[in-house]
Amino acid sequence: MYYFDNAATTVQKPQTVADAVYDVLSSGLYGNPSRGAHGYSLRAYELVLDAKEQVKGLFHTGPDYDVAFTHNSTTALNLVLKGLLRPGDHVLTTMWEHNAVLRPLYQLEKEGVAIDFIGSDAHTGQLRYEEMEQKIRPETKLLVCNHASNVTGNVLDLSCIASFCQNHGLFFVVDASQSAGVVPIDMSDGTVTAVCFTGHKSLYGPGGTGGVCIRRDAPVRPVLTGGDGVHAFDHDQPGGVPAILEAGTSNVAGIAGLRAGVAYIRDHWQQLRQKQADLNARFLQGLRSIPGLVVYGDFSRPRVPVFAVNFSGAESAVVSDILWETYGIATRPGFHCAPLLHESLGTKQQGAVRFSLSSFTTEEDLEAALVALKKISALQ
Repeated sequence: MYYFDNAATTVQKPQTVADAVYDVLSSGLYGNPSRGAHGYSLRAYELVLDAKEQVKGLFHTGPDYDVAFTHNSTTALNLVLKGLLRPGDHVLTTMWEHNAVLRPLYQLEKEGVAIDFIGSDAHTGQLRYEEMEQKIRPETKLLVCNHASNVTGNVLDLSCIASFCQNHGLFFVVDASQSAGVVPIDMSDGTVTAVCFTGHKSLYGPGGTGGVCIRRDAPVRPVLTGGDGVHAFDHDQPGGVPAILEAGTSNVAGIAGLRAGVAYIRDHWQQLRQKQADLNARFLQGLRSIPGLVVYGDFSRPRVPVFAVNFSGAESAVVSDILWETYGIATRPGFHCAPLLHESLGTKQQGAVRFSLSSFTTEEDLEAALVALKKISALQ
């Protein structure tokens, strides 16, 4: 079997991740963080704090930031967008967005928030950055964008967008679901308001982990309210980042696994980046040699290891089924929860077959995929 659905979740993890989860669950030493002053609670609290430091180190933050852990980036994005936007506000976003951004925005739109979309090139999928200036309004409050497309693998120029947001006094929220652990993210200059990330993809953490690295002065309102373990008599959720985003009990075992995944990335950063570049180049060369295969995206700029392809006239679901049933190759067909980008690329009806790699992908995996696609091409 050959796994090429890492943009959905990585199934091959460093052994240290599994060991960290198992240790929390099996040791009998970790209690509920912030729910007591005994050793069990304090041990869990220290683990969570150290995991936050690992994340801040990955994103090169300064003292102006803190981390709140959530179940995934979808939860983090909901908390941040609904916590910052109010009726009458205007938000800029892009055609690249996943439904984890789009659906919260559509919900907010019904409550009086206005939305404008920055377009993308129909051929390469690249963002039309010039539209940012064209679509800004006096009431524009926030720009939210997908750092790396889960369809084309294209990566946005965050520095360009950060400068725009800084010049216009906008909150800047980044969906790093596909980029965290793969593309460098440097928050040291303080211009990014929040980076939302998920643990189960390129950070190699367990499912059900993720979070947001957010400025301490971000004026977020609580979306979820409940216990915090300290201010029991307060009617409102305690204010301030990160407490205002952390109602309820933390997933300590999952956070331990996420901490191990982030440590793995940080300890092997250069070699993982080089392997990614080598795999990307080899796979792209092979894809381009296959007759009749369309490959979407801009390959002249930095990218994540995601490749969307189609055979003209063939439904993406059918091709993906053939790859799995005949060749044991797992891919993701369809629309990848990114409907606007598929509209822009002209694949609204056909969808696309997505191959996504990880640092555990091998040359044998690539060869098997290319051989299978060549055989399917011969049937066209």
